[in-house]
Amino acid sequence: MFAALIDSIVGQQISAKAAVTVGNRLHALCGGDYQKLHELTAEEIQKCGMSMRKAGYIKGVAEAAASGAIDFTTLPDKTDADIIKALTPLAGVGVWTVEMLLIFALQRPNVVSYGDLAIRRGMMKLYGLKELPKDKFARYAKRYAPYGSVASLYLWELSH
Repeated sequence: MFAALIDSIVGQQISAKAAVTVGNRLHALCGGDYQKLHELTAEEIQKCGMSMRKAGYIKGVAEAAASGAIDFTTLPDKTDADIIKALTPLAGVGVWTVEMLLIFALQRPNVVSYGDLAIRRGMMKLYGLKELPKDKFARYAKRYAPYGSVASLYLWELSH
């Protein structure tokens, strides 16, 4: 879960190809070990090919793991809401980021992210809507339960 979160932060707002390159450099530097990552300076992390801001976010996640503020080994046992609550206080980690971790890293079955523009676009296309307020989104998302994550995959495809 720790490595997936770091990969997610690395990949924010850059191309998939660039994310792989930067992620490989970071992995070569620390091997995905939070303690090794924690011992690096933000400047050393930045040299992997990311902004200083992003390096700071990654450093903060490593510090949270190293200090025990977040026990990444117990996160998979928590509810989706508890995982969101645990991770969103970290700088650079928003609800959308955690929801993507829930879908792809933890393979949670019922996640439909209002924060994902493509999912909203797909839903609007599916139902012929011009706008989609959060309350209406929530009503539609409930229809997909308990397979919201599968619906999300279809909505992403539909959004194109």
